[in-house]
Amino acid sequence: MDSPDSRRPHWVFGVGTEPDPRFSLANERTFLAWIRTALALLAGGVALEAIELPISGPWRTAAAVLLIVLGIAAPAWAWWGWARAERAARTSAPLPAPTGSVLLAVGVVVAGLVVLVGSLL
Repeated sequence: MDSPDSRRPHWVFGVGTEPDPRFSLANERTFLAWIRTALALLAGGVALEAIELPISGPWRTAAAVLLIVLGIAAPAWAWWGWARAERAARTSAPLPAPTGSVLLAVGVVVAGLVVLVGSLL
């Protein structure tokens, strides 16, 4: 079993005390949910370009690129959010505000509107 000093990143695991495992596991489940979301965004972006849909070409490409960019960024947001929440649990600090959620939501809405406009033209 790893000692707390050998786990990485040190700025997360090198501080505070071990939290209740339920908190760490819940934090991990949230991280994995973000990863599933990233996979869905990537799949949606690829599908927009791979499947013949009645959407104007430039609009379809714009929505696909936006979804793929969000899908690439989501794991970074997931890892950053996991690390911040784990550190807060270890130091008994208040949980930090979510990162990336608003940008992700706005990006998905914009991609949906782009697809809608592209399908009406």
